[in-house]
Amino acid sequence: MDVVSDAISAVRLGHPSSRRVRGGGSWSVRLEPYDGAGFHVVLKGRCWLKPDRGAPVSLGVGDAVLLPHGTGHVLADAPVEATDRALPFDRWREPADPGPQLGPDETELLCGKYRLDCSRIHPLMTELPEVVHLPSRVGTHLELRAAIDLLAGELDQRRPGAGIALPNLLDLLLVYMIRSWMTEATTGAWPRVLGDPVTAAALRALHTDPAAPWTIERLASEAGVSRPTLARRFTTLVGRPPMAYLTWWRLILAATLLRDTPNTLAAIAERVGYGSPYALSHAFQREFGTTPGRYRVQAAERSDHHRTTPTAPTTPRSRHGAPTPPDPLHHLPRRPRRA
Repeated sequence: MDVVSDAISAVRLGHPSSRRVRGGGSWSVRLEPYDGAGFHVVLKGRCWLKPDRGAPVSLGVGDAVLLPHGTGHVLADAPVEATDRALPFDRWREPADPGPQLGPDETELLCGKYRLDCSRIHPLMTELPEVVHLPSRVGTHLELRAAIDLLAGELDQRRPGAGIALPNLLDLLLVYMIRSWMTEATTGAWPRVLGDPVTAAALRALHTDPAAPWTIERLASEAGVSRPTLARRFTTLVGRPPMAYLTWWRLILAATLLRDTPNTLAAIAERVGYGSPYALSHAFQREFGTTPGRYRVQAAERSDHHRTTPTAPTTPRSRHGAPTPPDPLHHLPRRPRRA
């Protein structure tokens, strides 16, 4: 395992959802804040994104934008000043006849979201900016471009197996967007953390086998440095000592297993490196302010709420519960042209 994969897996809930949309003429639509991360990819045309906090961002063909903290925002054909004039997101409607071709002034986007459990998010995710703009430039973000092309192909052709391919490609898109941000980031601790060979080696060891009987000496040997060197570099970059990070990460894993599996507390304790259910329960309550049993019940209640509360956009489901290919293209609502 690696830190980026683990950071995403620990907070991700369910399958991501996506929808392809078209906007023509003068249009503006608002997406309200939500618990999760949103993304947009411009497949054709141009548009603007105006976050609730920050300046408008111009988006062109091939551009991708990630909103990792679910920031409310407006998408529009032009820079937006009064966001309250935008039509709500749920007003998007399927056109009667979308047609295979775009008009000369139309824009086509792939929009979607990832539902996240923001109660225990990894610090790598917390330091992502409100808006991560990844412009399309020749020779850069090649993996991201390839993922976008694959997604566009799945949406266009609706090939067999799309119900599995689409959510996995959307997960891949998220990984590539975060990876691209880390490659170009000029601020933030975690690009430096994972760029440091000593700290990265220690983190890789802890994430690969968190239940192992780690000591600072053993971890220093794994990283190929002395104990004082590891302690100094790790603490400076990560913000907490290696063993404190390991304790925190074990509890995050325990919370994930409580949420996502029916495993007993004893089985979870063994899997994350605690000697007994009592020891895990005591540490868990100290970290999260609640018992493992109560946490599991609350997590199930949150999950039930999201399953019964309609959200948009959504990936349609078949009558057997599996994701199905998306509906035909959806048009963005038009607003009257400015006088």
